[in-house]
Amino acid sequence: MHILVTGAAGYIGSICSELLVSSGVNVIALDNLSEGHRAAVPPQALFYQADLADPATLDEIFRRHPIDAVMHFAGEALVEKSINDPSPFYVSNVARGIFLIDSMLRHRIQNLIFSSTCAVYGEPHIVPIPEDHPKLPINPYGKSKLAFEDILADYRRYASLNYVSLRYFNVAGASRDRGEARRHETHLIPLILQAIQARSPHVAVFGDDYPTPDGTCIRDYVHVLDIAQAHLRALQGLARVSGSAFNVGTGAGHSIREVLAAARRLTGSNIPEKLLPRRPGDPAVLVASADKMRRDLAWQPAHSSLDAIISSAWTWKQSHPNGYATAEQVVADEL
Repeated sequence: MHILVTGAAGYIGSICSELLVSSGVNVIALDNLSEGHRAAVPPQALFYQADLADPATLDEIFRRHPIDAVMHFAGEALVEKSINDPSPFYVSNVARGIFLIDSMLRHRIQNLIFSSTCAVYGEPHIVPIPEDHPKLPINPYGKSKLAFEDILADYRRYASLNYVSLRYFNVAGASRDRGEARRHETHLIPLILQAIQARSPHVAVFGDDYPTPDGTCIRDYVHVLDIAQAHLRALQGLARVSGSAFNVGTGAGHSIREVLAAARRLTGSNIPEKLLPRRPGDPAVLVASADKMRRDLAWQPAHSSLDAIISSAWTWKQSHPNGYATAEQVVADEL
C-alpha cells in the first residue's frame, strides 16, 4: 500500500508516518517545511518538499506513485494566530485542500483521511462532546476546519470521494524518536517542559475562576501515538465508515493545575505558575465522547494516561533539547 502524507514533517504527521512505515506501508511524505522539520520525516519515507498550492507538482507526485489514499495533515493550526490573522487559515486549510482533492480526483484517487479538530464545536453545550453536537466554532481555525469538512461532504456526493474526518482533542506526548517541536509553541505540556529546561520563572495559567473543581480549564489529553493509531484504524475501515467524523479523545479531562502537578511530580521540578487573566474564547471544559470511535473503528487509547503522555514528552525533550535543530543541520550538511 502507498499512502501520501501531507504535512509529514509536522508533529502529528511525522509520527503518523512513523507508524505507517512500521506497519509496512510505503509512505510518500510531502511538506513545504514552513513549520515542519525535515529531520522529523522517517528516513524510510520518500520525501517531497512541495506546497499544496502547486497543482503541477501534486500531479507529478500522483503520476509517479501508485497512491492508494491520502492522509491530510498540512495546514495552519495556531488558534491565537487565526484570530489575529485569519487569511492564511482559509488559504491553507480550505483553498489548498481543494487543490489537493482536485489533483487526487484527476488521478482517480478516492480515499482521504482528514486531520480535523474539536474546535469545530465551539463552546460545548454537552460534555463529553458527541460528534452530533452543534458546530459553532468561535475562531477562524475552527471555522476553516469545519468549512473543509463540509467541502469533503460535497465531494463525496458529486465525486464519490471516500473520506473520514478525525476531530482531535488535545494531542500531546512523543514517540521514542519524534516529538513536539513547534517554532511557535502554544500548547501547555511542551510549554511546561520548555520552562523546566530554560529555567523560566513561571508557567502561565490563564484564569482560575472557571466553573471547574480547581477553577482552571479542563482538557482531554490524547497521546500522539493513539492519534496515529486512529488514522490507521480509519484507513482500514474507510470503505465501511466513509463520510463520517470521529472524535479522537479519551473521554476524561484534566485541569491545567492537574497537568502542572503531574509534571512537577514526574520531572522533579518546581515549575512555579503565574496567574494571568482568562484568554478570550477558552471554554471551561473540552472533553470528547469517544464512544463512536471505539464502537465503529475498534479504537482504544493505549498510551493516553496523563503520566504516560508527560513522561514520553519529557523523555523526548531531554534527548532532543533543541528539538530537531541538530539533526536538521546534519541533513543540510549532507545536501
